[in-house]
Amino acid sequence: MLEKYEQALEHWLADIVANGDDDALFASGYLQGHFAVVLAELEAESEQGTEALAIKMQHCLKQAAKELEDPDYRLVEHAWLELQRRIDD
Repeated sequence: MLEKYEQALEHWLADIVANGDDDALFASGYLQGHFAVVLAELEAESEQGTEALAIKMQHCLKQAAKELEDPDYRLVEHAWLELQRRIDD
């Protein structure tokens, strides 16, 4: 399951690097760090489904809301929604 998440991330990032603007590059880079932490946490747990991933990412997004200005947070939140769609496909 985790491999699927990693592959989705890699493909998504490749698309952003090839076609994204500065905002997309910022948001994807920021999100990538949090995503890596979440995957490491999931690796140590028995529940690794998309629901567990989403719950952990929501905790990360709450932290991001504290760290980022509103416009930057919205970019990261939107980036997470895009990555979720890739994972769910």
